[in-house]
Amino acid sequence: MSLKNITVQPRIVKKPPFSVEAPGYEHVDGETIPRRHPQAANKLVERPSEDVATVFDIVKRSSEKYGNAKALGSRKLLKTHQEVKKVKKMVDGEEREVDKKWTYFELSGYDYMSFHDYEKLILQLGAGYRKLGLEKDDRIHIYAATSAHWLATSHAAASQSFPIVTAYDTLGEEGLKHSLVATKAKAIFLDPHLLPTLINPLKEAKDIKFVIWNSQNDVNQDNIDKLKKAHEHLTIMSFEELRKLGESNPVDPVPPSPEDLCCIMYTSGSTGPPKGVPIKHKAVIAAVAGVSVIVEPYLGPGDGLLTYLPLAHIFEYVFENAVLHWGGTMGYGNPKTLSDTSVKNCKGDIREFRPTVLIGVPAVWESVKKGIVAKVNSGSALVRNLFWAALWAKTNMMHYGLPGAGILDAVVFKKVKEATGGRLRICLNGGGPVSKDTQRFISMAITPMINGYGLTETTAMGAVMDPLAWTDSALGDIPACIEIKLVDFADAGYFATNKPHPQGEIWIRGTPVLEKYYQNEEETKAAITADGWFMTGDIGEFDNNGHLMIIDRKKNLVKTLNGEYIAIEKLESIYRSATVVANICVYADEQKTKPVAIIVPAEPALKQLAERIGVEGSGIEDLVHNQKVQDAVLKELQQAGRQAGLSGIEIIEGAVLADEEWTPQNGLVTSAQKLSRKLILKRYQKEVNAAYARNN
Repeated sequence: MSLKNITVQPRIVKKPPFSVEAPGYEHVDGETIPRRHPQAANKLVERPSEDVATVFDIVKRSSEKYGNAKALGSRKLLKTHQEVKKVKKMVDGEEREVDKKWTYFELSGYDYMSFHDYEKLILQLGAGYRKLGLEKDDRIHIYAATSAHWLATSHAAASQSFPIVTAYDTLGEEGLKHSLVATKAKAIFLDPHLLPTLINPLKEAKDIKFVIWNSQNDVNQDNIDKLKKAHEHLTIMSFEELRKLGESNPVDPVPPSPEDLCCIMYTSGSTGPPKGVPIKHKAVIAAVAGVSVIVEPYLGPGDGLLTYLPLAHIFEYVFENAVLHWGGTMGYGNPKTLSDTSVKNCKGDIREFRPTVLIGVPAVWESVKKGIVAKVNSGSALVRNLFWAALWAKTNMMHYGLPGAGILDAVVFKKVKEATGGRLRICLNGGGPVSKDTQRFISMAITPMINGYGLTETTAMGAVMDPLAWTDSALGDIPACIEIKLVDFADAGYFATNKPHPQGEIWIRGTPVLEKYYQNEEETKAAITADGWFMTGDIGEFDNNGHLMIIDRKKNLVKTLNGEYIAIEKLESIYRSATVVANICVYADEQKTKPVAIIVPAEPALKQLAERIGVEGSGIEDLVHNQKVQDAVLKELQQAGRQAGLSGIEIIEGAVLADEEWTPQNGLVTSAQKLSRKLILKRYQKEVNAAYARNN
C-alpha cells in the first residue's frame, strides 16, 4: 500500500499501544522496563530484506528491482543575477544608507538518472579510486554540500570497502583539520569553492594524496593552481575525470561485510574538537530496517523526496539510503533555492520537483507557515475569514472523527497545497522540536507533519511517527531496530515512578547504536554503558498510547536564581511560533530569575509591527535598534508565552533583536540549523546584559 492510495489525515487511526514492554526483562529500581515497537517485541529487526546487509547491497538491489525508473534528479545553475538595493543601517550609532546585494539564481529543470545508471556510476567511481591506488579500508573524506555526487561518492566508497569520513561543509579549517588528521583519510571529495580551505589543514593532514572536486559546479582554476602550488604532491581532479578513469580501468567490487566500518561521522556544534562517531554497515542497514517497518507501507516507487538537508547529518544520510531501498525518486535542492523568492526565470526547487515527501527542520516549517499566513492575511476579509474558519472546522473534524475534511482540502486549502507543489503527502520534522501550533497548522492546511528523533550516535534512531498514528503531543513510535528505557534523573525530579507517566533520561540500545566514539575513550565511558545502552541526555516520557515524548534536555536545563529549572528548548519551540520570530535563542543566566530571548526577526512581520506602533523604518537594519520596536516585540513574545501556559519564571523578561540572519556561514547555526548557543551569546553579550539591566 502506498500513501497515494489513501488520504492520510492528521489523526490517530491505528489502535494503540504503539510501544510495548519487551519480554524477559526484570524490574530494576530507577528504570522502566525497556520498550519496543509492537512488531519487534520479541526480536529487534536488523535488515529491511534478507538480501540487504550493507549500504552497497542497497544500490545493487534497487538497480535490480527498479532498473530504469528515476532514482536521482539534479538541476544545473544556468546564471546568477545580482541586484543592489539601498537599505538603512545603524553604523556606530548613526543611521546611514548602505548598499545591500541580493543574489538570485536561475536554474534548469531536473535531469534524472535511473537506478541502473546510478549503480553503473558508483562502480566506475569505485574503480577510479582503485586506479588511483586506494585499497580496502582506506578512507575517503567528504566535505561538501548535499548533492547527487555526494551520495554517489559514499556508495562508490562502499563498493570497494572504503569507509567514508563526513564533515559539514561549514565545519571550518580547524574542525576539518581535526577530522583529516585523526582519520588518516587518503582522498577528499569537496565542492570546488572549498578548495582554498584545504591549503592550511593539509600542512598537517599529510595522508591526503587525492583531491576530487564536484564537477556539478564550476571551478575557479586559480583555486586549483594555489592548492597545487602549496602541496605539489597532490593529484587534483574532477568527479567526471575520476568517473572516466574508472570507466577505462574497470575492476570488480570489493563488497564490505556488515561488521565493516561504513563511515565516521563528525558531529558539529560542540565546544571542543568535533566528535567522530564510527558507524558500521550493519548499523545503517538496521536503521533503514527499523524505519521501514513504520514508513515503508506508505512510500515507494512514484514517491518523490526533495533532498536538501546536509548529508553529513545522520538523519538525511539514513533517509536517502532508505528512499533508494524503497524505490522512491530523490530530487536534489538547495536551502537557498527551495522557494520562488531567491530564483529568477524559473521555479524554486519545491514547485519544480513537486515532492510527495518533504523533510525539514523547525526553522523551515516556521517560515513555510509564516509565508502562508502572510499571504492569507493580505487577501480580502472574505478570503481571510474563509481560511481561518476552515482551519478551525478541520481541526474539530479531526478531533471528533467527523467526515468532510476532504471537501475543505479540495476547496479552501488547494492553493496552499500548490505552494508546495500540490503533491505533498508527508512532511517530516527532524533536528529539533517544532511548536505544536506550527505542526498543527501545516498538518491541517497542507499534509500531516510527522516527527522524527534520533542522534548521530544512534544512527538517527529514536522515534518516528506513523502517519496513521498522528499526534501533536508526542514524537511517535520506536523504530523496530532499537529498544528504549527511561532512567531516573533525580536532580530535576524525573523518576521512573512518576505518575501518571514514568519519566527519565532516554537510554537507547540496538544494532544502530555506536559501540564507541572514534579515538575518544573518555567520551565513550561517559555516554555508553558496559551492556550497550547509549545515554542520550534527553528527558523522556511515554504517554498513554505508548508514544515517546521528549520533555526536557539535561544540558539545556538551566537552574535559575530561584532554584527552579528552565527547559531552554521547550521555551524556544513556543516563542518561535510568534509571527515576528524567524529564529530564536533563549538564554537563562543562573544569577537571574528569568530568561531573555535573542531573536532574528521575520522582516515582514517586524515592519507591520513597527507600522502599527507608529515607527518608521525601511528594513530590519534600522528597526531592530529602535527601543519602541524592541518593547513591542517583547510584549508579543510574552503574550505568546502566556497563551501557551508557561509559568511566571518561563516568561522572558527581555528581547534582543539581531540585525543579521543566523547562517552556517557566519557560524551562528550549524549546517543542520542547530543553534551555536555560545557563539550567539558571545555576539550579543552586550545587548543581553543591557536587556537584563533594564529590568533590574
